[in-house]
Amino acid sequence: MTHFFRTSVICAGLTAVMLVGLPALVVRADPCVALQGDAIQGGLLWGSVSGVANLTFDGRAVPLLPDGRFVLGLGRDMPPTAPLVVSGEDVCEQQITIVQREYPLQHITGVPQQTVTPDASHLERIRSEREKVRAAKALRLARDDGLKALQVGFQWPVTGRISGVYGSQRIYNGTPGSPHYGVDVARPTGTPVTAPAAGEVTLAEPDLFYSGGTVILDHGYGLSSSFLHLSEVSVAVGDRLQPGDRLGAIGATGRATGPHLDWRMSWLNQRIDPQLLVPPMPD
Repeated sequence: MTHFFRTSVICAGLTAVMLVGLPALVVRADPCVALQGDAIQGGLLWGSVSGVANLTFDGRAVPLLPDGRFVLGLGRDMPPTAPLVVSGEDVCEQQITIVQREYPLQHITGVPQQTVTPDASHLERIRSEREKVRAAKALRLARDDGLKALQVGFQWPVTGRISGVYGSQRIYNGTPGSPHYGVDVARPTGTPVTAPAAGEVTLAEPDLFYSGGTVILDHGYGLSSSFLHLSEVSVAVGDRLQPGDRLGAIGATGRATGPHLDWRMSWLNQRIDPQLLVPPMPD
């Protein structure tokens, strides 16, 4: 499997992006703002501005830290270019060039059929749980944990065999499902799961219909991590975690065929590829 990870910086008027498995991409950057990160579907970019009233990216308002720092998330299906608009005394617009990816097709069998085609008795539960998740992700906590982590890199919440990758189109028991938005790591039930970066717990649920034991850790200003299919949830809403703090244990709860961690990341409503933010999985 090809691993993508950040190896370059966007600055000084040039954007240099080098991804393992892809050729180097060099594009001329507009002087509106210097950016760092991976300009690829599923990647994150970050930078800072001063004296700015508003910042929008691809039509979305971007949360700004008091000192002008910000994060931009590039979702799974971002177009080849997207505008970044900086508004202050003047308005400056630059086009961000985004590397496009191809996503594999993944057939998954053996999941509980009721989680593939839920009956009417489960639909109200599903709607209620989705609202809980949306509310947790909609919080905009004034924390810079995510930006601090981006400077040094996130850490794996658990290490092991990667059994599922970001962006893959999934077929459950022969029925097409939504794309997979996380990275799966297979380990035995009970294996500890730890925080990949600092943050505050905004959701801690032991048994959601699809994702089973679920924790959402908010890294600040729209950036969050979600941990799914846990057999144990060992944190509560409001807990503040540091990198390496235990938050739960691997399980096979919800729609799962075996014990594993499904780690997902979001920026606002854009799904991010966690593998772009961590080093290669250790052997």
